[in-house]
Amino acid sequence: MDSAATIYARACAFGGLHVYGEREYYSNIKGEHSYYTVMAADEKIRSRYSKIHVLASFEPETIFRHSWDVLPGGAIVFDPESRGDKLSQIPTVEKSVVKEILQTLGGVSDCSISDVLAYVERKGVVVAPLPFGRLLEDVGRQINEEPGKLTRFVNVMAVAASLSLFGYDFPPIERAIESTFRTKPKVAQQNVLAAKMAYDSVAAERSKLRFKLTAVAADEPRLLVTGAQAVALGKIAGGGRFQSYYPITPASDESFILEEHEAFGLNEEGGVNYYLALQAEDEIAAATMAIGAALTGVRASTATSGPGFCLMMEGLGWSGMNEVPLVVTLYQRGGPSTGLPTRTEQGDLLFALTAGHGEFPRVVFSSGDIEESFYDAQIAFNYAERFRFR
Repeated sequence: MDSAATIYARACAFGGLHVYGEREYYSNIKGEHSYYTVMAADEKIRSRYSKIHVLASFEPETIFRHSWDVLPGGAIVFDPESRGDKLSQIPTVEKSVVKEILQTLGGVSDCSISDVLAYVERKGVVVAPLPFGRLLEDVGRQINEEPGKLTRFVNVMAVAASLSLFGYDFPPIERAIESTFRTKPKVAQQNVLAAKMAYDSVAAERSKLRFKLTAVAADEPRLLVTGAQAVALGKIAGGGRFQSYYPITPASDESFILEEHEAFGLNEEGGVNYYLALQAEDEIAAATMAIGAALTGVRASTATSGPGFCLMMEGLGWSGMNEVPLVVTLYQRGGPSTGLPTRTEQGDLLFALTAGHGEFPRVVFSSGDIEESFYDAQIAFNYAERFRFR
């Protein structure tokens, strides 16, 4: 799912469009329903849009859960072989959702994919079958592989089909695939082949859609980044030199990015160039390691989420008492302890305002978007140094 969303977003970005994405996933290895919403426009996007213009599905649960949010004149990409799949056969759909679906369809005792698609089609939604099985057979013949081993292409095929329905040009899609698999040229070539077949397969349905997506000429260089990447880049640009962390969802992504860009040694100007990201044994150690690094004179930080931030309080109080400039990035999520570990909310904001022991200066930035988070990461270092003295 992540790969599909990345390719979709890159294809739009390569076409000069602004992109905004939101990932929804459960804290489990496999089984629960996950999805990714990607929005694209020729102007800046500041928040998500709750309705769907094109729904690209890899499996039946997506149809049962999200078809109701597709706008009239929009479309649903689905596997025609799944038409007979029943709602009762999907154990991961909550009872309340099942009840709501059945009531919407007239109080029936069970329903199939065909029933749902027929209902939304009457509402003006375009139903666009994408025959994954047949297309994978065609791909298999061209690359000399068994179709059963080619299910890895399903996500990129759904992405290509959905962009095709919008009337979006194929070259940016091809470029996005090649960029995503840039270290594996052969894999990229195979994915481009599968994507082109899917792109052409739904072309006949394109004229039925009310919505179009057109590439534009971008008049400035662009970066396609996640929120975690923006914060990490901001810390590097702001002179950060050390980050400690203990793995926790969803904060770990930022520290992983910093680890990938660790650098030591002299730069071209002869100055010292380094950034160290270090995994600690727990959040308490992560906070105190960052304090120790700050005491040596470098700009130091740590990153965590709600439960880990609670554990860092002893270190935070100590840094306040001893006037040590410490920067903590707090990725807010819902619920205490392990509750809702992959969901986000503003539940930690009030706690952050008074966190620690006693009276000492705390500066709290609550970034409004990804751009702000980049600059706030830099400013946080400046304020930590400026206001550490009472």
